[in-house]
Amino acid sequence: MEQQISHKPSAWIERLARFGYASKGAVYFLVGLLAVQAAFGRGGKKTGTEGALITIVQQPFGQFLLGLVAFGLISYAMWRFVEAINDPENKGNDIKGIATRLAYIANGLAYAGLAWTAVQIIMGSASSGGGDSKQNWTARLLNQPFGQWLLGTIGVAVIAFGFYYLYKAFTAKFRRKLNLSELSSTEREWVIAICRFGLAARSIVFFLIGWFVIEAAYMAQASQVGGLDQALETLSQQPYGPWLLSVVALGLMAYGVYMVVQARYRRLDPNM
Repeated sequence: MEQQISHKPSAWIERLARFGYASKGAVYFLVGLLAVQAAFGRGGKKTGTEGALITIVQQPFGQFLLGLVAFGLISYAMWRFVEAINDPENKGNDIKGIATRLAYIANGLAYAGLAWTAVQIIMGSASSGGGDSKQNWTARLLNQPFGQWLLGTIGVAVIAFGFYYLYKAFTAKFRRKLNLSELSSTEREWVIAICRFGLAARSIVFFLIGWFVIEAAYMAQASQVGGLDQALETLSQQPYGPWLLSVVALGLMAYGVYMVVQARYRRLDPNM
């Protein structure tokens, strides 16, 4: 009998994927928690993902905990590569499918880089200049032919991702990929609401980061580029800043919960 070939990820890849989603969720939950504390003057700080990793390593058994997170981030990156190469969700080879799969690769590379940052922190060799690294690559890009146009295009693309996340929050189509049958109807409603809130907050962060990139392109100044930490700082400086910051920070915590929901209930099946 001819053996049927299946693109379904093996059991160990599925476990890695779920652990990866959970690890990513833990990082964003911590970013949000620290920002909430900062908004209400109870310590904390307005930081990005690298700052969250530094906070983890400063806790009891911090190196061990951060090692787990680093492994989880690598696992998440590997799953993104599997999604791009094996196409378990059948995105296809048309323009839209290829663009989606390339986005998976870019996302995987980003979180592999974050995992490497975690390893450097554990080894005590990481710099605290995450913003400097963004500004360095921005400066190199601005020095290229048509660099301002290229950088502006990247900023527009980041804002487009923000609209995509807002679309996901509004339509809640992500629930099609979740198997929530074991939850009651009330529990499902709460889970979906929290996930939508998290995605909406993530979209706001993308809008701000994209705007920073466009500003850097327009002014031809790499120093205008900012990441998640700068986005939170900008929110805090607006009228009613602490309230704006607290809402988005709670949303980032909700986004962390959304990732954990993905880890627990996502259908990792090529036929979904």
